[in-house]
Amino acid sequence: MNPILHLNKVFDNRIRLGIMSALMVNDAINFNDLKELLQITDGNLASHIKGLEESAYLKVQKGFIGRKTNTTYAITPEGERAFKQHIAALEQMINSTK
Repeated sequence: MNPILHLNKVFDNRIRLGIMSALMVNDAINFNDLKELLQITDGNLASHIKGLEESAYLKVQKGFIGRKTNTTYAITPEGERAFKQHIAALEQMINSTK
């Protein structure tokens, strides 16, 4: 079986890979923490989050802490499955070159 067939085009970008990696190890993460972790601009993060949300790989929760808005993100079961499959395909490709 060719592992390249199981790579997911949605995760080709390093920022989306970073977002999904952060969501895999956190129950939820807020916008500012994610922006700081990835060291990217608001607009850049927002556009990549939108793409992942449209693919149903993450869910958005908007709320307030006091009077300040707080937007958090969490991975969906579909997102977790797709990301694990993508990582497994990458690992298989790497192992086949050894």
